[in-house]
Amino acid sequence: MGDGYISRMNGLGFAPSLISNSAEPLRWFYVTRRFKALQANLALPPAAIEDANTKARGVIKSLNRFFRDESIVGHYVVAGSWGKTTAIHPSTDIDLCFILPVEVYHRFNAYSGHKQSQLLNHVKDVLTTTYPQTAIRQDGQVVVVGFNSITVEVVPSFLAADRGLITCDTNNGGRWKQVDPLAEIGILDQSDNTLRGNHRKLVRIFKQWKRHCNVPIKSFHLEQLIGEALPRMSWGSHDEFWFDWIVRDVFAHMTARAGGGFFMPGGINEWIDLGDAWKSKAETAHQGALKACEYERENLNLLAGSEWQKIFGTVIPEMVI
Repeated sequence: MGDGYISRMNGLGFAPSLISNSAEPLRWFYVTRRFKALQANLALPPAAIEDANTKARGVIKSLNRFFRDESIVGHYVVAGSWGKTTAIHPSTDIDLCFILPVEVYHRFNAYSGHKQSQLLNHVKDVLTTTYPQTAIRQDGQVVVVGFNSITVEVVPSFLAADRGLITCDTNNGGRWKQVDPLAEIGILDQSDNTLRGNHRKLVRIFKQWKRHCNVPIKSFHLEQLIGEALPRMSWGSHDEFWFDWIVRDVFAHMTARAGGGFFMPGGINEWIDLGDAWKSKAETAHQGALKACEYERENLNLLAGSEWQKIFGTVIPEMVI
């Protein structure tokens, strides 16, 4: 009997001296296999990764040809879920921060009117020349290139003088906004190393909840809340044998944080509101996870799987063998 099992029994109030094969049956028989199967089903297939990379390389080369007269794959940062390796299957979009020459910034910043919107439209027109049969549009802070298999979202960017990138924000009349996607990736790397890979694993799992239950919460907010929750659990860095409890307790933490916020990590002094439109769905998921945990403890395979599927859909198996 493994140390993880003994540790879980202790967490339920059993003394080590009372735990033996004859005194207590093996509990949580299906948890590890169920959550490993969920992660396998969420993993991006190699063909999808290659397709997304091919589309992204084509977009980057097109922009470099126009703005630098160089047909190269360079001057960009992969951001969002692809940059952080938290994308799940099927992936719908890949985020690219394309770094424009600084003279483009000075030219558009000198314009009257909505400078940021004009720059986005300019980048859209450049890409439309290369992809005349593809639906391309401006959407907020990005230019959306709607390929059939995946969408490439281009964030026109400039290198900031101190750190990170300057991007377009078209809200409220427009402004230049500083971001640092590489710092965000570095912070996630550090957290994931401390938590033995669980931060990214749980982000992927909770993104499936967001997708399946149509939860109105941003993936970046999920990432932040999970990063807060895991270090507060004594089992937050444990393996899949503990994932039923971990998922349950992340939902509890989320519910408690609804309506709050956090400062943008990475040294950029921006307050992010979490909102609470998603709170009722987090509460429902937490109640379902509580039931699933009880069923998992008693090895009620079908009942546990049925509760998990209400939260994550059929990508988590109802029955494991």
